[in-house]
Amino acid sequence: MNPKRSKFPVTRVKKPEPSKDSPDWVIWAAWADRITFEEIRKVTGLTEGQVIDRMRKALKPSSFRLWRKRANTQSLKHRKLFRHRRENG
Repeated sequence: MNPKRSKFPVTRVKKPEPSKDSPDWVIWAAWADRITFEEIRKVTGLTEGQVIDRMRKALKPSSFRLWRKRANTQSLKHRKLFRHRRENG
């Protein structure tokens, strides 16, 4: 006999979020646009510079350059910059 199925569909993602204890979470969070460096620091205790160093070691040079360009242009990665741009147009 089959167990009763849930009424809710199972959401499948291609790459699920790693556990917050693993070093992969820092890399995942650094790539995520909506997670700021301040939030990464709150969860892991790593400063922005330490996250950058970890990304430099973990990624290929071309991937690191793409990430840095993306992180610098995304105002969401820096909470203070995001608020400043929001308030001043």
